[in-house]
Amino acid sequence: MTLVLCLGGGFAAFLAVRSVGDGVGTEEPQAAVEGFLTAVYQDRDAAQASRLVCSAAQDQDKISAKVAEVEKYAADYKKPHFRWSPPTVDDETEDRAIVTTTVTMTTADEKVAELPLRLTVVKTTGWRVCEVAGG
Repeated sequence: MTLVLCLGGGFAAFLAVRSVGDGVGTEEPQAAVEGFLTAVYQDRDAAQASRLVCSAAQDQDKISAKVAEVEKYAADYKKPHFRWSPPTVDDETEDRAIVTTTVTMTTADEKVAELPLRLTVVKTTGWRVCEVAGG
């Protein structure tokens, strides 16, 4: 259970809802979440993740630190695999959506940890992740 708290705790600290930056974004809120989670948990690519967040969340150092944290978990556990449930839009307006999903880490030695996430996604020229809260 400690793993779950550590994986989620830092997200809310580095993603905050403020102004939305320029950029393309995605056509659907779920696609922004899928892309962001893929960048962080599977590809472990901070540059890719930063392209999917609003301007207020584009702190490259903090995004890189989160990716490094996930890489550390990957190094500390036996063949970890990260996956998540299909992102679900719980509330949506013209320019803001709340999307929920649960990230699950499984290991080769059958350890499992889950992290429910609530992501705020905003739209200007496309949908971008602006806040991630673990719970």
